[in-house]
Amino acid sequence: MVSGASRGIGRAIAAELGRQGFALSLGIRDAKASPGEGFAPAGLASFAYEAGEPGNEAAWVAETMARFGRIDVLVNAAGILREVSLESGDPADLDDLLAINVKAPFRLIQAALPHLNASGEGRVVNVASLSGKRVRNGNAGYQMSKFAMMGLSHAVRQAAFASGVRALALCPSYVATDMTANSTISPEQMTQPQDVANLVAMIVRLPNTASISELVINCGYEAMY
Repeated sequence: MVSGASRGIGRAIAAELGRQGFALSLGIRDAKASPGEGFAPAGLASFAYEAGEPGNEAAWVAETMARFGRIDVLVNAAGILREVSLESGDPADLDDLLAINVKAPFRLIQAALPHLNASGEGRVVNVASLSGKRVRNGNAGYQMSKFAMMGLSHAVRQAAFASGVRALALCPSYVATDMTANSTISPEQMTQPQDVANLVAMIVRLPNTASISELVINCGYEAMY
């Protein structure tokens, strides 16, 4: 299962997992963004998933189980960016950030966790951000949401490790997607979505005895990261 699979990091991860033989259940807001035949030779289904609407996640999980009979990997890639500073932050924007970036993946993990536990080698990939590891600008709201995603990812590890579930908090800096289109850094200088996808595809195939809890990916030099 991959949320946010219509574009950006989510789309790249889904495409790479499909190439590597995974059957895919994609959560997509716009049906027009559903990939065509050949995207996942092992099996492909797209479902209408709106992260901001509670209840969507349970329906998507149920439909995935009805279609495929199991869930081995869950990728939480749906997310938004809003500028919410301490000086001029809009409370409504902060609510949106927390609703999409934190509460939606929380509910989706809750719904899918029994099936991931049953797998014995369940994998949860939470697309956080390097903004969930350190603070470098004034966007307090976005950073708060990504720090919370880090806490959620480690909570999954604590709750389900004994059942074979392994959770990864993915922490990229600038990735060449729509979300970073207005950055002062050129797309050529950023990490490419395919690079992130290759790393995720490798990590979800690792055995239970080789657990990676956090992966920091940076396109530039930072002393700590």
